[in-house]
Amino acid sequence: MNTPQRVEHAMTDKGYVPLYATGIVEQPWESYTPEDHETWSILYRRQRDLLKDRACREFLVAQDAMGMGEALIPRFDVLIEVLQKATGWTLIGVEGLLPELDFFEHLANRRFPVTWWIRRPEQIDYIAEPDLFHDLFGHVPLLMNPVFADYMAAYGRGGVKAHAVGPDALVNLTRLYWYTVEFGLIREPEGLRIYGAGIVSSAGESKYCLESAAPNRIGFDLKRIMRTRYRIDSYQKTYFVIDDFAQLFDATRPDFRPYYSELAPLESFPAGSVQAADRVFNRGTGEGWLSGGDV
Repeated sequence: MNTPQRVEHAMTDKGYVPLYATGIVEQPWESYTPEDHETWSILYRRQRDLLKDRACREFLVAQDAMGMGEALIPRFDVLIEVLQKATGWTLIGVEGLLPELDFFEHLANRRFPVTWWIRRPEQIDYIAEPDLFHDLFGHVPLLMNPVFADYMAAYGRGGVKAHAVGPDALVNLTRLYWYTVEFGLIREPEGLRIYGAGIVSSAGESKYCLESAAPNRIGFDLKRIMRTRYRIDSYQKTYFVIDDFAQLFDATRPDFRPYYSELAPLESFPAGSVQAADRVFNRGTGEGWLSGGDV
C-alpha cells in the first residue's frame, strides 16, 4: 500500500483540470483531525435532515443498516464487514479520481473506490471532485441493495468492454452512469425520490431536483440517456426517472456494442432538451405525460 496522498484538481492556464491517481491505500483513520470529523458531522446531519422525505427508502434503510452515524468519519473496515455479508462488495481507499479503465475494473470485481480524504471546511458547500463524504455517504449505502449492487458490477463489466470499443462508446456509457448512479430519481408511491449519489450528497441539489420547476424529469430510456449531454458545473437540467432498481439491472443485460454502433451517427441531445416521445414526470406525484416537443 502507498502512503496516502490527497489528489485534487490543479489550476492551469486552461483553468481547473482533473488529476488522476491509481494508488490503492489503507484508510488512515487515526490521522483524521478533529476538524475532519467535524466536517463529516456537519455534512451528515445536514443531509440526513434534508433527505428524510426526499431520498428513496432503500437508501435511508441501507445507510442505517451499515451503522453510519454523524459523530465520526466511519471506518472502512467496519463498513466492509457489513457490506460483504450483504452483497459481496468491498471498499478500497483511493487518493482521488481514477482513470476510467481502473474504475471499471474495480466495479466489475465488486470493489468500490472511496476517496480517503474529506473536503476542507471552506469546501463544505461545493468541491469539484469526489471526496470521502460524496463517496461514502452518497454511493456506498445502496451497495447494500442486492439489485443495485448487481447493476453496479454489471456496469463495471460493460465499462471494460466499452473501453475496448473506443472513446465514443465511453461517452455513451459515462452518460448512463451520470444520469443513474450520480443523478438518478426513482418513482415511489409517495412521489419522486432521490437515489443518485451526486444528489444525496448535495444540499442544494437534493431540494432543487424535486422542488424546482426548472429541470426536466424524463422516464428512463437507455438510448435516450446515452445521447444526452450533461454539465458538471451546475445543477442538472434533466433527470431521468426509474420505476425500480430492477429496471436498471435489466437495462445492463444486453450487449451494448450494437447500441454504440446505432448511436454513433446520431447527434447528441442538449442537456436540457425534451423530445416528443419523452415521458416527463410531475415532480409531486411521479405521474407522467407526453411532452409536446423540443424545448
